[in-house]
Amino acid sequence: QVQVAESGGGLVQPGDSLRLSCAASGVTFSRSGMGWFRQSPTQEREFLGGMNWSGSKTYADSVKGRFTISRDNAKNTVYLQMNSLKPEDTAVYYCALCPRCIISSLPRAHNYDTWGQGTQVTVGS
Repeated sequence: QVQVAESGGGLVQPGDSLRLSCAASGVTFSRSGMGWFRQSPTQEREFLGGMNWSGSKTYADSVKGRFTISRDNAKNTVYLQMNSLKPEDTAVYYCALCPRCIISSLPRAHNYDTWGQGTQVTVGS
């Protein structure tokens, strides 16, 4: 059974950094694309960034320069490093698998077939 699970969320202050992790199981991780999304009560699900199986990355303009995606194939884990966090970054963050994604497919949520349960990130008091 293919599964992904996010971790690393929490409460931080504006300007802080946070690194989220997404561990995958039941899949040949090194041959899968991965993406990060977020959703808040006031906003629809938003694509943040993704990486295809070869390591090519793409980011949403809203987070470009602040968020960075990396992966460790040996640990079947992808990371989202978030810097200079703002209150508007408050949301539930999700990772997802996109086994057949090319770089242009990564921003589209319907291309992903396995989603985690999400991890809450809250920026501010």
